[in-house]
Amino acid sequence: MALWAYLMNKRGHVLNAVLLSLGLAVVLEPTASVELFWTVVTLSVPITLGALVPDVDTAFGTHRKTLHNLAVLGLFAAWPIYMGNLDYVWIGVATHYVLDVVGSTRGIALFYPLSTTEYNVPFGIPVSSSKSGLVTILVTAIEIGAFAGVLYYVVPEVTAYATEFGIPIGL
Repeated sequence: MALWAYLMNKRGHVLNAVLLSLGLAVVLEPTASVELFWTVVTLSVPITLGALVPDVDTAFGTHRKTLHNLAVLGLFAAWPIYMGNLDYVWIGVATHYVLDVVGSTRGIALFYPLSTTEYNVPFGIPVSSSKSGLVTILVTAIEIGAFAGVLYYVVPEVTAYATEFGIPIGL
């Protein structure tokens, strides 16, 4: 029961993670197929878990500081490179940060423990607002669009540039 209560309290982050997982899977596998199903499965669990990790700091430390900073994101981004597991968890952590910066009035302490200053955008809304679900969906759509833009436009340009100058890249 405690886990269910925790998840319901974090419904915006869970909604974002699930929709983001589905959207990224469709961008990567744009046809209805078994591969699309497995891509959804591969992405959804780690991204959703990653989206919940930062709020563990409500149990210890200082909320929106202890686990809401660039050092923690860097750790989760580097972990799969060095340890060979926990792939895609960093995406959930990153999207959690985006929602806390854009979808709230408080923001997060990106440079904690070096600085306790919390960063947000001037048009954030209170988490308790009736519009928070809509903001979550809009932020998710922007994240999916940004990913698709990078995948379909930036990566081919970088690959072509590298090939032209004989620079080997592992894409």
